[in-house]
Amino acid sequence: MGGVIELWVWMLVIACFAFAPLGYFIYMYTMKSGEPFGDIEPHGDSESAVLNIAAKLIDKVKAVIGKK
Repeated sequence: MGGVIELWVWMLVIACFAFAPLGYFIYMYTMKSGEPFGDIEPHGDSESAVLNIAAKLIDKVKAVIGKK
C-alpha cells in the first residue's frame, strides 16, 4: 500500500510541473484583461526584412509568369 501512495505523490508532483506553464499562461491572460502578456503588435502590421524579401520574390515570380 505504501508503494501506491508513493507513486501517487510522485505522479502529483510531475503533474504540477507539467501543467505549471498552462496555469501561468491562464493567470497572465486573465490578469491583463484578455491580453496574454501586455500590449503586443497585431500580426501583419510590423515590418520585417524576411517579409519584404519574400514579397519582392513573389512579385518577381509573378512578373516572370505574367510575361510568358
